Amino acid sequence: MRVTGFEVKAGRVAGVETDQGSVACETVVNCAGLWGRQVAALAGVAAPLYACEHFYLLTKPIEGVTAHLPTLSDHDGHLYLRDEVGGLLVGCFEPWGKPLALERFPADFAFDLLNEDWDHFEPMMLNALKRIPALETAEVRMLLNGPESFTPDGLFLLGEAPELRGFFLGCGMNSVGIATGGGAGRALAEWIVEGRPTMDLWPVDIRRFAPFQNNLRALAERIPEELGLHYAIAYPGREPTTARNLRRSPLHDRLAAKGARFGTRMGWERPSFFVPPGDTVSSELTFGRPAWFDRVAAEHRAAREAVAIFDQSSFAKLLVQGRDAERLLQRLCANDLAVPAGRAVYTGMLNERGGIESDLTALRLADETYLMVTGTAQPTRDADWIRRHMAEDEHVALSDVTSASAVLGVMGPRSRALLQELTSTDLSNEAFPYFTWQDIDLGHAVVRAARLSYVGELGWELYVPSDCAAYVYDLIVEAGAKHGLADTGTYALTSLRVEKAYRAWGQDVGPEDTPLEAGLGFAVRFAKAEPFIGREALLAQREKGVERRLVVLTLEDPEALPLGDEPILHDGTIVGQVTSAAFGHSLGRAVALGYARLPEGTAVEDMIAAGGFALDIAGRRFAAAVSLEAPWDPKGRRPRS
Repeated sequence: MRVTGFEVKAGRVAGVETDQGSVACETVVNCAGLWGRQVAALAGVAAPLYACEHFYLLTKPIEGVTAHLPTLSDHDGHLYLRDEVGGLLVGCFEPWGKPLALERFPADFAFDLLNEDWDHFEPMMLNALKRIPALETAEVRMLLNGPESFTPDGLFLLGEAPELRGFFLGCGMNSVGIATGGGAGRALAEWIVEGRPTMDLWPVDIRRFAPFQNNLRALAERIPEELGLHYAIAYPGREPTTARNLRRSPLHDRLAAKGARFGTRMGWERPSFFVPPGDTVSSELTFGRPAWFDRVAAEHRAAREAVAIFDQSSFAKLLVQGRDAERLLQRLCANDLAVPAGRAVYTGMLNERGGIESDLTALRLADETYLMVTGTAQPTRDADWIRRHMAEDEHVALSDVTSASAVLGVMGPRSRALLQELTSTDLSNEAFPYFTWQDIDLGHAVVRAARLSYVGELGWELYVPSDCAAYVYDLIVEAGAKHGLADTGTYALTSLRVEKAYRAWGQDVGPEDTPLEAGLGFAVRFAKAEPFIGREALLAQREKGVERRLVVLTLEDPEALPLGDEPILHDGTIVGQVTSAAFGHSLGRAVALGYARLPEGTAVEDMIAAGGFALDIAGRRFAAAVSLEAPWDPKGRRPRS
């Protein structure tokens, strides 16, 4: 039976059409494997998948090879080996895969094989001969070659498609389907039955992709590289090299000319750090201090001591407008969004368990209009979350306006002095308070200036029409020279925000973390008129007390360099795991955020007072001072100065 289409009614799947008739249903799960992208397309759903040829050698029986031998992996040689019917199976994830266009195959292609390609397999075969000398005399049964589909980030596609209710994906297993199929199947089944994921599945959630990432040419370039990374060491700072330079801010060329080294997120090219023309910095990856450590330190210090400019244009921006915009967002957001126009509000959107589905900043533009500013990777997810909670009787429209404006973050103690030279608007505390926004003149341009800071310093986020961005940037750079202005990238931004203990969604907070556990209770308004989703769960947790709490760890040894995910120990016992970490260049030592599990009946304050905390970094234990407050400006006076 061949699927030929899907019946859709009122934005929800209502049936499957096949070459043998139609099947009525309320839920569809796309487990079409190799054909997953094509099947999804029949429903108008984007499923970014592309196939590569996947090779493994099968030998005839070899003396000494018995059943159930351990599986051997040689990642340096790009190999995996195991016993197979008395012989050996020698498979590979070669450094660069061989892409495979599915239009070459008939629609009923399923369990057939592709032609052998010994030339392609030869480098891995030579590695295997060195690792297993017995292969030199073994008889070959065949070089098996079959298609395998991969995703742009090497993780599978799971969950309900944002384009069509009731259409779920369980495909793109990236050659680990047998190993992960059981867990993925259970997670998917629970999602269908419960109507929501029962655990944090963001790394594999289909909503981490946007429709443009389903582009066939881009997939054909990226997937062979992604296959090659399957066995590559996951060094921090590794960035893909293919299918790049699609989404670029209006300032991209200017920043590139200044030596920006770019990373990519959600297809955006974002400066990671800057190397001034004429200087050289090695691109070698390491788990220790990278070659760009000092460059990031200089950018960090500029934000703390003078003024820095960040290109934050990749921030996702969702415009929510209509008669019932406030009503909808009050129901979705834990904080109070019934504020006057001109105010900005930091808030979480929670699930029924009180978990944080997103954290974002809402700018109220008018009585019926909000601009929701969220993370670069989150526009598909956040837009889907908002749309699926719109009531039928609510008059609300949602638009993704990310590309309409660039965002320039001008941050640091001299930011006011710099910007005041360029505008007639009074930027004083009295005239322009923290967490407010105004439309201001800047040179010949008019921009929306929001007094916000993700670095823990005085500063403004400038929302600039994209066609004016280059002009405004040049204006600020020229005026900023005497103030010590520095171009600054995402690596410095991370070190600044971790030093200030600002949380990042997807790392420090997520669907399984509540505001009370994350130390974000200040952004919850229990008493507002419109009860928000998750309120009852939070009230119950507040009454019972939290069992885990996000804490801030400052490493005592300046040579310690946590990267994230390290175990947190208390009196030698593992009590949690690091969620974010960075070197705090203002402190001269590393800072980490992470959740500590509390002993029953113990308050987090008492646990902290007892001391005895450490991080296990690559098998070495490093003592850490622990607090609920940021080690830098714990009272938050600097952004309000």
